[in-house]
Amino acid sequence: MTKRHVGGAGVSPARHGALLAAIIAVIMTFSAAIYVGVSTDEGGAETDLASGRTPHNSAAPASTGTWVGSWSASPAGAEPGTETNGMAGRSVRNVVHAGVGGTSARVTLSNLYGQQPLSITHATLAVAAAPNDATAAADTMRRLTFAGNASVIIPAGRQVMSDAVRVTVPRGGDVLVTTFSPTPSGPVTYHPQARQISYTAEGDRTEDVTGTAYTGQTPYWRYLTALDVLSNESDGTVVVIGDSLTDGVTSTVGANRRWTDALSARLREAAGSGDVPRYSVVNQGISGNQVLASGLGRPADNPSGLSRFQRDVLGRTNVRAVVVDLGVNDILRNPNQADPRLIVGGLRKLVAQAHARGLRVVGATLMPFQGHRGYTDDREAVRQAVNAEIRSGRVYDDVVDFDKALRDPYNPRRLRSDYDSGDHLHPSDKGYREMADSFDLGDLKGAAPAEL
Repeated sequence: MTKRHVGGAGVSPARHGALLAAIIAVIMTFSAAIYVGVSTDEGGAETDLASGRTPHNSAAPASTGTWVGSWSASPAGAEPGTETNGMAGRSVRNVVHAGVGGTSARVTLSNLYGQQPLSITHATLAVAAAPNDATAAADTMRRLTFAGNASVIIPAGRQVMSDAVRVTVPRGGDVLVTTFSPTPSGPVTYHPQARQISYTAEGDRTEDVTGTAYTGQTPYWRYLTALDVLSNESDGTVVVIGDSLTDGVTSTVGANRRWTDALSARLREAAGSGDVPRYSVVNQGISGNQVLASGLGRPADNPSGLSRFQRDVLGRTNVRAVVVDLGVNDILRNPNQADPRLIVGGLRKLVAQAHARGLRVVGATLMPFQGHRGYTDDREAVRQAVNAEIRSGRVYDDVVDFDKALRDPYNPRRLRSDYDSGDHLHPSDKGYREMADSFDLGDLKGAAPAEL
């Protein structure tokens, strides 16, 4: 190609117009890259994989290891009181617990319940200096980018994945993910039953290492729905979908004593021995969740297991196995209408979706709740009918019998007293541990059978 010499005195009008057009085209391309092109189907917004290119920063990801889920939480609804301003002008520092370690990390942010675009102008990731602390460990603060950009606009009803950053995430450590939005964005997408304290600060303090400015505390996770790591400790992810029993609503705050935390620890300790796979565990429990029915609104608060399965389970990173612990709220929240055939039919639909992806599914029996305010003999009969079908082997590939593990041997309609948190429905920390201990870890290994 012949090079043309351009004089220093100026540019002709024709060439000036061409240059201006080129500049405008570049600007339009850049603006489009910031927006997230994804589906807006109710209950299952897809993720723009912004990690397809190396971020323009000094924390570019390493190339070895396997991307797996280290932590996750399902978006459950719109946070009350945030309908107008969202979190405008405040930094949100989410504290999450890494179930598995890695050498690089990336996050997913959600605006599923927003009614207008969410502008994130600054976001960071750091390892916490100590458990339940807003202070970052030395030399771990990383600025997050999205398709190479330091800011991102997430349209209402959608979510975005960040680029990867190189940082050593320790197994069992806490990670700080901080976002700043300068403008009102409407309802905040949140997970209300975090069982973990996170923090807020006035102004843009996303790169504040000391944590001193983070004087606000919250029991919620906001915007953040997943933390993935590039790991040499795990070959894939187990995704657990459930309700408040999986959400761990009565477990000790800040102690990571949900049954999924205990299952994750068991897998780490036994990884690679015998038939035990090297898997991480992520928790997709939503308190009050049902198999069949969703809450009110559009998108629906507390979307049903069926409506969110594609997003919250199949959409997670490198899924290798699925655990389902759902059904008790279909009984408790539907007076005189709970039909065991419909509940089991819904569970089978979840299994069919997983099998279509070649994934093995372990399902849990429903635990007893006599003494709870929602207990009736009719509802107990429905629970027994659902459990009988689960135990028959005609629903799941394998069964974990939480009912048998936690029930009172002298009154099987009731939780054993030391496994009971006191409300006669949710377990104590000891009960959650027993749930994990009753799991046959080998059941998680292998693909779905040809037919159930």
